[in-house]
Formats: sequence, C-alpha cells, structure tokens
Amino acid sequence: MSLSDIVTEEMMVPSDTAGISLFVRNKRRADLVRFTPGNTILFVAGSTYPASTSFDLRLDGVSWMDHLAARGHDVYLVDIRGYGNSTRPPEMAQPASDNPPIVRTPVAVRDIGSVAAFIRARRNLADINLIGWSWGTTIMSRYTNENPEAVNKLVLIAPQWLRDTPSLADAGGSLGAYRIVDRSAAKSRWLNGVPGDKKAALLPDAWFEAWADATFACGQAGPGLSQLMAPNGTVIDSREFWAAGKPLYDPAGLTVPVLIVHGEWDRDCPLEMSRAVFGQLTAAPYRRWVEIGEATHSLFLETNRWQVFGAVDQFLEENPPDARPR
Repeated sequence: MSLSDIVTEEMMVPSDTAGISLFVRNKRRADLVRFTPGNTILFVAGSTYPASTSFDLRLDGVSWMDHLAARGHDVYLVDIRGYGNSTRPPEMAQPASDNPPIVRTPVAVRDIGSVAAFIRARRNLADINLIGWSWGTTIMSRYTNENPEAVNKLVLIAPQWLRDTPSLADAGGSLGAYRIVDRSAAKSRWLNGVPGDKKAALLPDAWFEAWADATFACGQAGPGLSQLMAPNGTVIDSREFWAAGKPLYDPAGLTVPVLIVHGEWDRDCPLEMSRAVFGQLTAAPYRRWVEIGEATHSLFLETNRWQVFGAVDQFLEENPPDARPR
C-alpha cells in the first residue's frame, strides 16, 4: 500500500481546562470503514519530547504511525499540554522561576482521558488500545488503573518504575515551571551507554537530524532550532515519587493484556525497571516482555525499530482464545 492511500487528519481536542486544547493526529487507510477496539490505537510520548515528532517521524520514508495505518489500524497520537502542538499553559509564557513545576502526572492522565473519550465517541467504541513511551507508560498505566473498561490492550515502551538514581532529565537544584533543553546535548544523551563503534549504525546522522529538526521546531526557546521548553512536572514527580519509593501506578491492578518492550542499552529506564513492572503484572490476562538487543530508550526511532514494530504488531493483532472477550 502506498502512503498516498493513508488519510491524515489533525484536530485540537478540548481538555478539561478552559483555554487548553490538545493536538491530536489520526492516520488510517482510506478504505478503512470498520473501527473496532482491536484496531484503534492511541500513542503518547515521554517527558521531554512530543508524540507528534516521535511516532509520526518518517525515517526511510515511513513512520510508526504509517506502518500501523497501512496494516489496517486507526491510529492516533496526542501531545500532552505544554508539549508539541498542544496549548502551552500560561506559566510557560512567564519566567520559569515564577511558578512551581507544571504538567504533573495526574494532569497528563486527565489529558489522556479527554482524548480517549473523544476517540471512543468518534468511533462509537467501548475501549481502545494504548501505547505509552517512558513517562507515557506511567500516564497510560495510571489511566488504565482508573478506567480498565476503556482499555483493550496496553503497550509499555521503556516503562518507568522506582529508581535509586536521579532521572537523566534532572539536572539538580531548584525546579521552576519548565526547563530549557538544548539540541546540542540531545544526541549524547540519546546514545548514552551505546558502544562507540555501534553509534553510527544505530542512529544515522540523517535520522537524528530529521528528528531534531521536527522536534525542536515544536518548542523553540532559542535561536533557530536550538532549544525547546519542557514542563518540569515529570522531574518533580521523579523526585517525590519514583526516587522516594512511591509508584504513580499499580502494575498489579492492570487487568488488560500488557506488552513491555525495552532496549538493551536504555539508560533512562534501565532493565531492572521492566523486570520489576513485569513481575507485578499478576492480574493481566496475559503479559509479555520483549527485550530488543542493541537499542536505547528511543528504540523505535533507530535502525532496529523493525523489531519493535514486529513485536507490537503481533501483540495487537493476535486474539488468544483465553483472552478477555471483546
């Protein structure tokens, strides 16, 4: 199927806060007429970068959203408030030091609730599939804890969990409403932990530049495409919850099928986090953990991304006889 056969729609969905709207993109095949819980997907990204430049970035001519749409899925992404093309809270127009950290996890969960409800109403569905990455796994898991009837299957890409070391997003010191992220530091953080002789093949320069151009265009805070603003809610959450032994979601309370996908060289959310989450998924009808060799925290934007795509395709498209009926 040609990409010209894929329909793209973009819309702003009202949040539960006056003046705050959420950017949503939808991709699907032009001939798709049957919408089901099994073929409807919502993506959300992590704590620094938007979903719109993560899951719909065309590398070698195709994005993950394109791939799923071509397979017959009705695919959505949402930028949480303060990220990408969604409305920025008013605090982001003021000096960062004037306000405490904004867009904490409960706020992001409410944003997912607004968009999930919009999609379910739009397609007349009881439930949909959710895919979260990094902080997005916390958002999607907590939403599922609170709304199990609204979720069909749950995919966790590099899940967050309790930690005894600071988050790589935390530079220390006092925290204002948001932080400034420099493009010049993004690549070294991305490739942290990757052997030197593997870096160029894992993340080609052209792929990184394509991602950086798209991402930093969404959140300019400096000249050109050099900086972006990122809300600090996730950083304070990491200090007050993840580093303090207090989880923000309950894996044991997830009652839907769950897939974890993790990269071998992930230093943001190390292997031990996936192991801990997987071990507590005791109420899921079934659970699976796929470890991708030679991959980082941003594994679906690297040359081994086909392995991520394949693992998620299988999980979403299978219908085991003993799974929860739909």
